[in-house]
Amino acid sequence: MRFPLFTRRPPEAKASAAKALIALQRLGQPVWTPRDYVSLARAGYEKNVIAYRCVRLVAEAAASAPLTVVEDGAVHCDHPLATLLNHPNPEQSGAALLESFYGFLQTAGNAYLEAVFLDGAPRELYALRPDRMKTRPGPSGWPDSYEYCAGGRSVRFVKPAEGVSPILHLRLFHPTNDHYGLSPLEAAASSVDLHNAATAWNKALLDNAARPSGALVYKGPEGAENLTSEQFDRLKAELEDAYQGSANAGRPLVLDGGLEWRSMSLSPAEMDFLAAKNGAAREIALAFGVPPMLLGIPGDNTYSNYKEANLAFWKQTVLPLVKKTAAALTGWFAPAFKGAQVVCQTSDIDALSAERDAMWMRVSRAEFLTDDEKRAILGLAPLTGAAEAEAMEGDDA
Repeated sequence: MRFPLFTRRPPEAKASAAKALIALQRLGQPVWTPRDYVSLARAGYEKNVIAYRCVRLVAEAAASAPLTVVEDGAVHCDHPLATLLNHPNPEQSGAALLESFYGFLQTAGNAYLEAVFLDGAPRELYALRPDRMKTRPGPSGWPDSYEYCAGGRSVRFVKPAEGVSPILHLRLFHPTNDHYGLSPLEAAASSVDLHNAATAWNKALLDNAARPSGALVYKGPEGAENLTSEQFDRLKAELEDAYQGSANAGRPLVLDGGLEWRSMSLSPAEMDFLAAKNGAAREIALAFGVPPMLLGIPGDNTYSNYKEANLAFWKQTVLPLVKKTAAALTGWFAPAFKGAQVVCQTSDIDALSAERDAMWMRVSRAEFLTDDEKRAILGLAPLTGAAEAEAMEGDDA
């Protein structure tokens, strides 16, 4: 007697579609913005201390700004969306994920989040490298899918007609590109090259005893005005072995056989590489929106003190970026979490404490406002029922 064979469907599990492609560690070459991302990241972030610090400052500050979920005017700490943002995946915390996200955005001008679904609901989030991602325009000209390439393989993410898209693409404004953003690092690329060149010049000067080089002039007898090839190679080797490098700085040069040393000095304009280096550093900081005072760059007196510069950094650079991200997250998750909004909780940011205290003082002194109106201005929920009674009893006491 034969029994029919039944196959059991494996249980559904969470798994990042893009993470499975990274094991081979061989990068693809997707279509990218005019500058190559890898080369720009290496020359800027990996080899330039100013660009590195700017990216870290913006990414770490923006990731430290708390994101909360508001529904029906109240903050819900135990909301499923809040849980997802605080614990996006087993490998990262919410702050670590956002730091990578903001770092990619500052370096590439584009940042991508992948949503992993279980039972039709988003349960995990991953930040994907932007140089491995391609946008695929649809019939309307706007992207209707994304292709992630790594290790010679690729996976395609298609936007559904309804529901949450598997990819969130956040990009900075680019005036000549419809699908990719322009990064601050790319805008500051010329200044990064200048700063790197000044650093290389300074290193070469130190290797050459920290002084301008000179020339050896040979005055041979009549009929032998030039050195032979053997004499030239021997003299060059002796100079490299005995007089090159900072360890040999100041060693006297012993000359014979009609050799004369003539020093070659540099003009003040040629020696002005330090001023050019500091100017390039300020331009790099300007592209990222970081006050040069926070980086210790000399010659910038725009702000009277460090505290004022830090406040301007948060208000002009960090908060607009965080609010833009919060609005993008709200729109991305709107089909799954209807009525929920992701907002930046500015009341928990230490850098804004002085300004927040001044605002609280002004609002508390406004006698023409009711308590609920004051609380609404400060972003707090209104006093109702028992809470209002307790507040009144506290005032009577």
